[in-house]
Amino acid sequence: MYWPDCYLHCCICLTKVHPSPKELSRRMKLIIQIPCFNEEDNLAETLSCLPRQVDGFDTVEWLIIDDGSSDRTVEVARESGVDHIIKLEHNQGLARAFLTGLEACLKRGADVIVNTDGDNQYRADCIAALTKPILEGKALIAIGARPIKVIEHFSPLKRALQRLGSWVVRRASGSDVRDAPSGFRAIHKSAAARLFVFNPYTYTLETIIQAGRLGIPMVSVPVQVNPPKRESRLIKSVGQYIFRSAVTIVRILVLYKPLRMFSYLALMIALPGFIAFLRFIFLYMTGAGQGNIQSLVIGATLIMVSAVLFVGGMLADLIAANRTLLADIRARLLLQEVDRVTRK
Repeated sequence: MYWPDCYLHCCICLTKVHPSPKELSRRMKLIIQIPCFNEEDNLAETLSCLPRQVDGFDTVEWLIIDDGSSDRTVEVARESGVDHIIKLEHNQGLARAFLTGLEACLKRGADVIVNTDGDNQYRADCIAALTKPILEGKALIAIGARPIKVIEHFSPLKRALQRLGSWVVRRASGSDVRDAPSGFRAIHKSAAARLFVFNPYTYTLETIIQAGRLGIPMVSVPVQVNPPKRESRLIKSVGQYIFRSAVTIVRILVLYKPLRMFSYLALMIALPGFIAFLRFIFLYMTGAGQGNIQSLVIGATLIMVSAVLFVGGMLADLIAANRTLLADIRARLLLQEVDRVTRK
């Protein structure tokens, strides 16, 4: 393991926070957050299904993040008795709304945060099961695993892509998450403070890989879903879904595992370079090197490019380690701010 990773994991282990028995014995607050963008047609039904009491919690509150909606989403939320409404000035995307919600929930004293969708995709009666592993101290993040094999509106291709995407995320994160694209999640406050999403498209894949790299324990919890109310706004077509997912995964790997990523690229470029170089050496040794100088040029060029990529990977790995340490500092400052706010 490259030395910054060793140092990084040591620092993370020292700062890792698990819910203690003392913490779990005091009054616990659950906040259910819903990022919303033009959900006036579905939000009332979604909210009507949300619980006001969940086993293990003394208080259950609802929070809406309005991502620059142009319809009556906010009015519907108020009419439905939502406790907290956070309004973004303009549409900033699901990932930004998700992060804004996490910070807002923390500042309102949430011990555990449940994230769900505004279109009532996930069954609200699964929230108790979703939060149970956190209350029992078995994990800091619980991700709802949908019954992909029996969801009727999922095509065979979409099921295959979901399984492939989840497998890639498991490999990248070192976790056992079965449904990586699922947005139905329960997050302990100590984990929520440490998550930060760089991808503006979606938070689902990146947060799992980030949590895995930070050593945050995660579990999958089987959940049920409701019939779809509308088409997905993130997935316009299968082709777009494949392209965006691939870009997201590559970007995440570059951000969180740059040395490995650049080393693979360097090796892929170096191999044909060595072959071309050895070809020239062989021809030169047999007296046929004259006229084949292009093999030497191509081989040397590819080897130099691979060396540059490897050095770039080492530098990127140092930057990634620094970024993670900065994220840990951000988490500490955020928790201190939350502590000051909740004491008032």
